Amino acid sequence: MQVTETLSDGLKRAFTVVVPAADFAGRRDRRIAELGKTLRLPGFRPGKVPATVVRQRFGTAVHAEVLEESVNEATQQVLSERKLRSAGQPRVEVVTLPEVKEAAKDLEFKVEVELLPDIALPDLSAISVTRLKAEAPADAIDKALAELARRQRTLEPVEESRPAGVGDVLTIDYEGKIDGVAFQGGTAKGIDVEVAGAGFIPGFTEQLVGVSPGEARQLQVTFPEDYGVPELAGKSATFDVTAHTLKRAIVPPVDEALAEKLGFEGGLAEVREAIAGQMQREYDQLSRLRLKRELLDILAGKAEFPVPQGMVNAEFEAIWQRVETDRKAGELDADDNAKDEATLKAEYRAIADRRVRLGLLLAEIGRNAAVSVSDNEMMRAMRNEAMRYPGQEQKVLDFFRKNSQAAESLRAPLFEEKVVDHILGQAQVAERTVTPEELARDPELPPEIAAAAPAAEEAPGAGQMAGAEG
Repeated sequence: MQVTETLSDGLKRAFTVVVPAADFAGRRDRRIAELGKTLRLPGFRPGKVPATVVRQRFGTAVHAEVLEESVNEATQQVLSERKLRSAGQPRVEVVTLPEVKEAAKDLEFKVEVELLPDIALPDLSAISVTRLKAEAPADAIDKALAELARRQRTLEPVEESRPAGVGDVLTIDYEGKIDGVAFQGGTAKGIDVEVAGAGFIPGFTEQLVGVSPGEARQLQVTFPEDYGVPELAGKSATFDVTAHTLKRAIVPPVDEALAEKLGFEGGLAEVREAIAGQMQREYDQLSRLRLKRELLDILAGKAEFPVPQGMVNAEFEAIWQRVETDRKAGELDADDNAKDEATLKAEYRAIADRRVRLGLLLAEIGRNAAVSVSDNEMMRAMRNEAMRYPGQEQKVLDFFRKNSQAAESLRAPLFEEKVVDHILGQAQVAERTVTPEELARDPELPPEIAAAAPAAEEAPGAGQMAGAEG
């Protein structure tokens, strides 16, 4: 095999490869001979089909198979002999190829490849991060207990004639209109609504205070800007409401009887313990996300190496596809919606570049530390995913077993978390106790989305971790 390097520019390499005709013909003849020993054809004994018959019937298929095999093996040989690590699938262009009937021509092809960069690993022991810790306060547990009791409430009719008060339940009919025209989904009959309760458009239930059974009232509301139906988001609307019956909510006291009703044999103390445990798990998860985000910010500052633009392009296209989907659905973030496309693309390309850099750096750290995901860990991940689809668990498991790309979507985040654990095991990790409110507070993002932000915007895409263990 003859190999000529035709390009060496940064991470890009290109070669011209020539596989001699004799080598190709030999490989093809060996494959035909192998088939002759396994084929079963009418008129021939098993394993005794002549090469001429195999070539006549299957020559074209064998030729294509050997061609693909020869190109793949030659490409891998070029890379391995030069100790080059490809950042993606090499691009191959066949220049000349042997003919199906005769293999007198050499196989010549061009191969272009983008390489993974050489990455200098940072001193992990010099990294300093802070783990924020919070514990569930007693008043938060009391509030959660009160909410549990409220969910166990019963309703009884109000016999006396009086208007509805906060916490009462009105059975109503309503019809919503925008500019005097009824809109789809805005009409209902016989709906129980908690007066001044949650679950409706802001301002709707609050206006039911003082409404008596049999009374009709028109409510004025404005749909939130981020309302789930784009056609209604931000619009002002009226609701014609007719009240029918009034009920009062009977909330059971927070006592041992409530604990028994909830199925806790250990009484109210066990309920409090369960609530505290759930809160603590949520705090610990948020603490982990904050710690990981801080770590990734530090690592991003150390990821100073050239990145394969093919990987950046792929990551950007994946991001931009989601942006376009959100745009068409009218769900694009308000800040993004105010920017022109060129600015938006530049910002998201910078995010793609950051994700690729972090992904490559984490992959290299993991490779150097021999981090791997075990078969048992993969099986647990597949089972956890399958449990999300009750009744279809086996189909989901079979899907992951047969689809390596889908399985990689589970393996990549597992690998990433194990690499993060490895780094934190080497780094200097201080701890600081904070309130739950401080834990949820983010200097850049609203508290309600602070927990999701690190995974969504800062962590490398799962695709960047693919093959990282190799």
